[in-house]
Amino acid sequence: MTPSPLAERIVAELTRRGERVAVAESLTGGLLASAFVDVPGASAVFGGGVVAYSTVFKAHLLGVDQALLDERGAVDPEVARQMASGVRERVPHRDFVVDYALATTGVAGPDPQDGQAPGTVWIGYADAAGATAELLQLAGGRDAIRHATVDAALALLARRLGIRE
Repeated sequence: MTPSPLAERIVAELTRRGERVAVAESLTGGLLASAFVDVPGASAVFGGGVVAYSTVFKAHLLGVDQALLDERGAVDPEVARQMASGVRERVPHRDFVVDYALATTGVAGPDPQDGQAPGTVWIGYADAAGATAELLQLAGGRDAIRHATVDAALALLARRLGIRE
């Protein structure tokens, strides 16, 4: 695929800084990882990701609190924060430290999930200072919601890196 211009700028900036990113995805199912790997040279800064579509994977692979998932479901800001923190914290290795992590969780539709309407999306972000989550209310079909989520996640990271869109 043709790389996203914003993803290209992010990869260039992370390369310049010598920093790295990883992702934890649910509703985007690998699209966010793909946005990075579409950029030539991304292997220098993109370590990989976890597609945790089910709550079992969110809990066991990313360390999202099972009680939280049972109580609130996967479409929740704290779940997004824990997903981002989980992928960032589980990867550190002397040869590859994750500086930034992004996570996506939400409802792509067509049906509601966990009492949330299609288009309700949380993007998680984590770095050394902690983790946050941003709410998106998106319109359109599954494909449009998933792609808009990727665009929003890239925009969030770009803002955190000081990259102008």
